[in-house]
Amino acid sequence: MSQPDAISGAPGAGGGMSAAPGHGGLAQVTQAQPGSERGTRARIARLILENGPVTAAGLSARLGLTPAAVRRHLDNLAAEGMIEIRIARSYANRGRGRPARLFAITDAGRSAFEHAYDDLATSALRFLAERAGPGAVTEFARRQIAELEERYRPAVQAAPPAQRVKALADALSADGYAASASGAPAAGGGEQLCQHHCPVAHVAAQFPQLCEAETEAFGRLLDTPVQRLATISRGDGICTTHVTAPSLAHPRTYPTESGGILA
Repeated sequence: MSQPDAISGAPGAGGGMSAAPGHGGLAQVTQAQPGSERGTRARIARLILENGPVTAAGLSARLGLTPAAVRRHLDNLAAEGMIEIRIARSYANRGRGRPARLFAITDAGRSAFEHAYDDLATSALRFLAERAGPGAVTEFARRQIAELEERYRPAVQAAPPAQRVKALADALSADGYAASASGAPAAGGGEQLCQHHCPVAHVAAQFPQLCEAETEAFGRLLDTPVQRLATISRGDGICTTHVTAPSLAHPRTYPTESGGILA
């Protein structure tokens, strides 16, 4: 969905994050100046948000900081409720070493990235629904997403078919959605489009028409059926969309000797 330009947590806005009211100590991190101790901490929090659960070693390599410095910031972020520690699942024998610790964003940390227009947008949509009915909200959502769809279409269509989901993920990331593309883990092929951040998650929690319009746009942009598997607005960690493999959505056909079509 398109979003106001005044989001201080958007990429290119100095590396800080806007704090939602009532978050107490979180505001000290989110209002930090770039280059300061708190600015570095905010940058670490954003990396965790945008890349999903990561290790301290991974953050150290990305930031060029010593592991000790990164751990100090991680300890502070955990104490403030911005991040939480998870134990990595092991699908292979890791030996006798300790399981890897992953650092993931919490709901409180995610909300620190939310912009200040949530309450106003929610009130406006509620008013629209009361006055004109739920259909008006759906129409509004589709109109809002149409602008985003038109901006993304050239980049998606210019990419080779096998790279179009990644092209869409890159376009979404440029708008602050921290998106990624990967092969679907389940049998049957296809890909998964994941969005680690949603600037309108709180609004979409009350008005799912926003998510529905976005999903419809993804299907049109990729010219293949898509299915939303999880959304941040429903309490999931990330928004996950399954993208059907084009070969399954548009099977090749071959003419038969009798003039019919063989799929």
